[in-house]
Amino acid sequence: MNVTQFLTHNTLNYPRRPAIGFKKEDQWKQLNWQEFSRVVYKTANALKDFGIKSGDKVGIYSDNSAEWIVFDLAAMALGAITVPLYATANASQVSYILGEAQVRVLLVGNQEQYDLAYELMEGGLEIEQFILAKKKIWSKKNKSVYLDDFIKDAGETFEIEPKTSDDVATLIYTSGTTGEPKGVMLTHGNFTSCIEAHFEFFKFKAFENEHSLAFLPLTHVFERSWTLLCFTGGAKVSFLENTKLIASALVEVKPTLMCAVPRFYQKIYAGVQGLVEKGSPTKKKIFNWALTVGSERAEAIRKGSSPSFSLQFKYAVANGLVFQKIKNKLGGALWFMPCGGASVSPEVTRFFDAIGLHMTVGYGLTETTATLTAFPFVGYEHGACGKPLKGTEIKIGPEDEILVKGPGIMKGYYKKSQQTASVFTQDGWFKTGDAGRLDSEGQLYITDRIKDLMKTSNGKYIAPQPIENTLSNDEFISQAMLIAEGRPYASAIIVPNFEALEPKLASLNLTPGNWQELTQSETLIAFYTEKLVHLQKDLQGHEKIKKFILLPKEFEIESGEITPTLKVKRNVVLEKYHQAIETMYQA
Repeated sequence: MNVTQFLTHNTLNYPRRPAIGFKKEDQWKQLNWQEFSRVVYKTANALKDFGIKSGDKVGIYSDNSAEWIVFDLAAMALGAITVPLYATANASQVSYILGEAQVRVLLVGNQEQYDLAYELMEGGLEIEQFILAKKKIWSKKNKSVYLDDFIKDAGETFEIEPKTSDDVATLIYTSGTTGEPKGVMLTHGNFTSCIEAHFEFFKFKAFENEHSLAFLPLTHVFERSWTLLCFTGGAKVSFLENTKLIASALVEVKPTLMCAVPRFYQKIYAGVQGLVEKGSPTKKKIFNWALTVGSERAEAIRKGSSPSFSLQFKYAVANGLVFQKIKNKLGGALWFMPCGGASVSPEVTRFFDAIGLHMTVGYGLTETTATLTAFPFVGYEHGACGKPLKGTEIKIGPEDEILVKGPGIMKGYYKKSQQTASVFTQDGWFKTGDAGRLDSEGQLYITDRIKDLMKTSNGKYIAPQPIENTLSNDEFISQAMLIAEGRPYASAIIVPNFEALEPKLASLNLTPGNWQELTQSETLIAFYTEKLVHLQKDLQGHEKIKKFILLPKEFEIESGEITPTLKVKRNVVLEKYHQAIETMYQA
């Protein structure tokens, strides 16, 4: 079955219900299922009229937008293969991906992306047609047309191309923290089987009434799969183009569902903790009482029992006094929050459970069509990644590596048979590259990335992710990267949370100004040294960070220090700050 078949179903069953939301001229607009399907079908017909046929590749180089998802669905409905690129991809990445995939038509989202891609075409990259998502892109160049003009005369009815479960729907190139990007071939069957497994796992009720906000990059498998799942269930999805506006968008859109990476939740957690610390003794007492009540209620629900009337009453008071204020900052209607893409601390999941916003932690990879395991609504364990979805098999292999089989496993890496073979065992298990364990209840725990496990020169092993999470959960730390491989002790590169730190400077007798100078001041270094003593109190001796560097600015996607899903590229950071790192190990 073609993954876009929901267009037919939803147009028939929910023609007037909202399908997508998007911002136009600073106002949120929407299209119902009938209107949305019509635009998708017109786009599919326009692509077909241009000569795109089943199996051809079309690319998307754009931030999230209504045009992004329309183009994606149109291509897949036609049987073509969508090749999305991160909006922040540089010239070498764009050239490599478009060239290897032999993309015929490219949708571009803004002027910068258009100019970059057009220059590559002039340099020899074969692109037959540029389609410009917005009229604000100034274009009078060859082989270029606005999307509105491209679809203007196309037909409004369309027969969705039938597909087998083995037919490729998309090539998602892994952003990767190391090495050359690889095109993960995900099939129509990968998507449809995983979506079906989710609905069976969670047993959603009246899902067509839900509303999701898409703010993670649609290029990433997590947001793309989640959006397709929402559409399959008839839910509305609103698309945020500028992720910097997430705080205001949440209040404006009021989503009931939203997926995000751990960093999003860590920042909320750290921000709340910071506000509590600054509060009066009375406010601290009220907050701590509310959190205790919320935790008791959450534990009862987690264990599958109903909270007592007394506990529910106290929670209602705690919610009114404390929790609802936090929820209102997130729009006030959120209840289901899938979280994946990296490890997340149990302190963070417990906190959100306590305030009445359950984080549905999951585990998966691009190569597995995202989710392999997830928190059920009851019976999950904080610190775990949940239980396998239907059809997914998991076992622990050599070096504690998590091995998986299931309907979501990719068809392979595009044009890379050798690399494909290297990630499968001889008997067909996919090797995740993550180390983990299964408990007696079938809950999966991730211990670390196997290749990220660090061994000091003293022969001690350190798993960096839990330590980095502990640090970045703090209000005053935005990002942290541990260094220990082949070293006598652990050190770290720490990026302060400049927004939280600035009001603190006066109490440290420091004057706001040049962060380059401030991050090298003895006073600020002493502040973070004291903070590390507290944050590391539960770590073993060899795990504790002995020295650190404070950076004057955040790791950036543009400079290649982090991936678009906010994972630190260790090799890039190690090379960039090599000299400063070496000074931490000089006698």
